[in-house]
Formats: sequence, C-alpha cells, structure tokens
Amino acid sequence: MRPLVRAAIAVRRALLGAATLLLCACLAAFVVYDAGHRVPLVYAVLAGGLIAALVARRLKTRLDAIEPAIGTELEIGALAMIGAYLLVVRADASLDGAAYPAVYLCLAVVAAFGRPGAALVALATAVAIEIAIILFAFGRRDPWEAAPHIAFMLIFTGFNAAVLRTELARVRTAMVARLKDEVEKLRTEARSYRLLGGAAEAPKPSDDERLLRSGVEEIHQSVLFALRLVRQALELNTAMLLWKNDAGSHLRISELVTDEPELFEGPFLVGDGVFGAALSKNSIVTLEGLKEGYKLPYYPAACPVRTVCVVPVQEHGSVRGLLVVDRIDDRPFTKHEQTMLQEAAEYAVRAIHNERVFLQLERAKAEQGKLYRAAEALNAAKSEQDVIEAGVRSAREVTSVDYAALTLYDDATKTHEIRAISGDFEEGDGTAAVGARFRANTGLVSMALENRHPLPYRGQFDEKKQTVFTRHTTPPKMPSLFVLPLAAHDRALGTLVLGSRRRGAFGESVRGTLEVMASHMSVSLDGARMMKRLEELATTDGLTGLLNKRAMLDVAEHKIAASRRFGRQLAVLVTDIDHFKKVNDTYGHDVGDVIIKGLGDILRRAKRTTDAVARFGGEEFVIICEETDERGALLLAERVRTELEKTTYFAGPAEGSSEQRTLSVTCSIGVATYPACGTSWEALFKAADTALYASKQGGRNRTTVYSAPPRSERGERAA
Repeated sequence: MRPLVRAAIAVRRALLGAATLLLCACLAAFVVYDAGHRVPLVYAVLAGGLIAALVARRLKTRLDAIEPAIGTELEIGALAMIGAYLLVVRADASLDGAAYPAVYLCLAVVAAFGRPGAALVALATAVAIEIAIILFAFGRRDPWEAAPHIAFMLIFTGFNAAVLRTELARVRTAMVARLKDEVEKLRTEARSYRLLGGAAEAPKPSDDERLLRSGVEEIHQSVLFALRLVRQALELNTAMLLWKNDAGSHLRISELVTDEPELFEGPFLVGDGVFGAALSKNSIVTLEGLKEGYKLPYYPAACPVRTVCVVPVQEHGSVRGLLVVDRIDDRPFTKHEQTMLQEAAEYAVRAIHNERVFLQLERAKAEQGKLYRAAEALNAAKSEQDVIEAGVRSAREVTSVDYAALTLYDDATKTHEIRAISGDFEEGDGTAAVGARFRANTGLVSMALENRHPLPYRGQFDEKKQTVFTRHTTPPKMPSLFVLPLAAHDRALGTLVLGSRRRGAFGESVRGTLEVMASHMSVSLDGARMMKRLEELATTDGLTGLLNKRAMLDVAEHKIAASRRFGRQLAVLVTDIDHFKKVNDTYGHDVGDVIIKGLGDILRRAKRTTDAVARFGGEEFVIICEETDERGALLLAERVRTELEKTTYFAGPAEGSSEQRTLSVTCSIGVATYPACGTSWEALFKAADTALYASKQGGRNRTTVYSAPPRSERGERAA
C-alpha cells in the first residue's frame, strides 16, 4: 500500500504543478493580448485580482513552512512578473512609460528574498513576456528592441542578488557571532560561580542553557540588591563586587553600582594596587586621604574619591573575590561599617551558593524526569524490538548524544549483532550497519560485555588506538564514546553504544545516569525475552516446534473468518503416521519421537509461508492452507506422503547386535475444503478426519479427499 499511496501523492503533486504552470501561461497570454487589443477594464481587474490572490496564497505558504518548497518560490517569481507587466500595459499601453520601473522593482525583490532559481524563473518570465509583447502585441519583427530592457533586468537581478544577499549573510554572521559571545560570557560567569563543573565541560542542551542564564541572572540581582543597600546606607560613590576567573589570575566586575560616568571595566590583574594588597593579606584594606594623582585600577583618569575599602570575599576558606567600596569625602570607614561590608560580602557568597544548590537540584530533577520517562517507555515495551527502540530513543533523550547503537549477544554462537542505530550523522559516516554480525574480539563492545564494566575510561575515545565493533565495522568519527554492558542474572544480553561530537560529553554525573538506564534496559530486555519464551511454550509443541492444538484452533478461526469475508478457498489436511503404535512397541518411544520430528520437518518444508501446521496430539498433524482448492491440497498431501515414504530413519542396533537398524514409515492423509465440505472449523475438521479414517480403512499410505461417501486416492484421485 505504501508505494501505491506515494505514487498517488506524486501524481497529485504533478497535476497540481501542471495546473499552476498552465494557469501562469494563460495569464501571461492574457497580458500579451491586452497589450495589443486593450480588453475591457473589468477583465483586466479580474486578472489582476486573480494574480494578487495567487501571490498572496503562495506567500502565506512560504511563511508558514519551516523550509519552503522551491516550487512555491518559483511560482511567486513568475506570478510577480506577470502582475508587473499587467500593471505596465494597463497604465502606459507601452513598454516605455512611467510604470515600467515596476518590472525592475519586482525583479529586485524576487532576487533579494527568493532563491536563485526563483530569480532565474522571474527573469525568464519577464524576458519571454517582453519579447512576446514586441512581436505579437505591437507587431514588430525585431526582438532585439528588448535588449536594453533585458540588460537592465540582468543588472537589477544580479546586483540585488549579489549585494543584498551579501549584506544579509554579513548580518546573519554578525548575529551568530554576537550570540556566541553572549553564550560564552554566560558560561564564563557560570563557571566563575561554579555553576558548571569546569572550563572543559561540554556545552549543555538548550534547557540547561536557560537554567544557567536564569541562575546567573538571579545571582546578579541578589548581589546588585546588596550593593545598592550598602551604597545607600554608607553614602558611597562606587560599590562593586569583583570575582576571580577560573585560573585565578584576573578579577572581573561581577556587579557594579556607581555615579561615575567613566569606569574601567577590567579585567584586572590580581596583583594590581590595592587589590593585590587585600588578596595577599587576606584581610580588609582601607585607604584614606587619597590625592587626585593616586592610581586606583578601576578609575581611568584622576582619582575622584578620598577613601577606599576592599573586603576579601571568602568561600570555603579561600578568597574568591573582592568587595570594593569608596567615598568622595575624606571620611574613614568605621569598624561598624567594615562589619556591615563583611556581612554584605557573606550575603553575596550565600546568594551564589544557594543558586548553585538550586541549579544542582533542578538538574537532578530534570535527570530524574528523563530517567522516569525512560523507565516508563521500557516498562511499556513488551517485545524485544520494542525494548530496543525504546532504549535507543531514551538513551538519546537522557544524554542528548549524537549517536546511539544497540548490540545483542548470542551466547550459543559467541557473536554480537547490531540491532539498532540512531543518530544525527550523514549516510556513509562509519561502516557499522543494522544487521552486522561479528564474533567476540578485543573491541570495546566485546570487552565491556565480558568484564561487565562500561568502556572506555571516562568516555574518552581514540579511534587510532581503540576499536568499537571491529576494525572494518566502525561507528562515525567522534571524540566521546561510551559502551555500556547489558546483562541480567549473570546473562550477557548486549551493549548500548553512545557517541558524541563534544569532548567530555560523558562526565561523572552523566555516566551514573546512563548506568542506571542501562540497568533498566537489561531488565526490560530480559523480561521481553522471557515473555517471548513463555508465548512460544504456550503456543508451540515442545517436540516439533510446530503450533500446538490450542494455538491451531485460534489460527483456524481467523483463517476461516478471512476466507468467509473475502470469498477465498481454504483446505484442511489431517495426517497420521501408519502403525505408529507398532513402531513404539518395536523400537521404543525414542525412535517414535525421532519419526514424529521427522514428519514435522517434512511438513514445515512443504508448507507455504501463509500455511499453518500443528501437531494435534500423538502422531496426528493438521495443515491449514489458505487460497487452496481441492487439487492444490491433494498435490501438497501427496508430496508430504511421498517424501515420508522415501525417508529412512535409524533405529539403533538390536539387543545383542552391533548392526545398525533402519526403518521407514508411511502416513495416511485426509483432505477437506472450504466451503464444499463445511463453513466452520468443526465441520471442516470432522470432514478431514472422516477422510483420514477412510484412508486408514482403504489400506493406509494414501490420501483421501472428503466426499459423500469419501473416495480413496493413492498418488492420484480414483474414479
């Protein structure tokens, strides 16, 4: 159905495109005709209204689409030029009037804001209409009269496409650079406040960026509030908080309150002037009676203040920044005022610490939410394939990785198989593909599963020294990769392989979350396999691997219902091994089981994909064949009977002898067809069983098709 639907959609799109093209051609022909014959105004107004409506509709489609189709822009370009020429010929009745610049204007707009293809289509439409008007509307024979206009069209189109697009690209590049600078500034402040783990930590997803921005802004507001209170209470000129960078080599202004119009914003060296004195002493430093010539690091010109106080800001016993305040009047800071400044510094540290704790809690909450959603998805998955899909999807959501793959391990053959691959990478990037198999080796997948420990260490991957799957089966190139083993109850199940283009993507907190999720995946995968095994035990015969009686009854009801609904034929075959009790009594039940399995194998090979075969009990088997008439059922039955008759089984040596014994068996088969022999399962099975009884009564090793009374056949149907 899918190819048919796709073909229908493609035909529909082609017809719509052809209809639009035909409509544009008709409108262009109308403009050419109007230029030579001057149609009534009402028709021109209707044509103009139609063009405007079509352009408006296409513009709305373009604006609503995330990535507009090229066909939409091509139609806009062609319709815009048709509308421009309609305006020109109605306003001036010539191609040299005052309205003609509208053509250049439309070309310039299309070239500036449309794709190059749209500009070319608009230019081709304008040239075609121009030449058509000269030749057919004005009756001239020299199309070269349009050359000056065409030259100007080329100039306008090329100039606007080149200049305006270049300017748009420049503005876009500048905006991207500015955005990157703002993000980097945000991250620098977040690292200085230790809201991030370190300078080398990987970039975070957009949700975490917003959380960081909110945290930094909250710290700024809290510190600004404290500085304003201190400045008003102590009648200060400038109050600012300086904070160390990651390396501890510079100080930068974190927050500032001042009346000074000019202030040097830094960064400042930690050893500059009074800053260095406060940091080296790790105590409050005050200066009084300052002259204009005194040099303070944050005033670029003459010193406007007479008193300065610098308070070290400590966090966990180490100095993290400085609180700097000054006054214009020569009034020293009292002990009480210095105590107030120390309390303000402690308040700033508490604000930073509280925001740091809040941010950690929010991150933990987000991680727990992702884990909860992953656990829900894995618990809802019932089959092995559902678990695989849910696991890969959840892994990508939890860590926002660029690559995820899941392998399953077969302990019987000691081989791994890649069962799922997901990620944002180009086709052909890496050679690993779904379905690829490889034996256990020294690669990360094999070693991680064998040792039950994630690899490589800290997720730092070096493709030159390390192998993931095999040397010839590789994932896309990326600096960060993490392989998690999947195991349950000491059984190796497979591995989850995650990769990222960001260095350091698998930090300590992320690794812990991934290991918890891998544990959930292991339990779900093991549960899905157990469920599948239980379903197989409940629906299959333990000796032959075919359907059992209960499962066959369910299948029979569905197949008969389908035959009744769609008017299809259906055949039921019942087969029984001849003299099977004698085989058991003579050779033992072990040999009897071998013969039952042998007949089951013959039936499995002989049936089609749509047929169902079941062991009904003992040595009796049932086959249901869809869309099969009496002749087809008879051919199948004879093929099974003949192959069993030709098969030789080993029965082992007789008692007191070393010579290997062999035996051959035969079977009798009864056939009934739908609807001739019945329209329900009970009726069909009874008819086939009756035919089987007739085969037994008729001498065995034969096929009988049910009739009234049944007729016996051996090889072919008897008269």
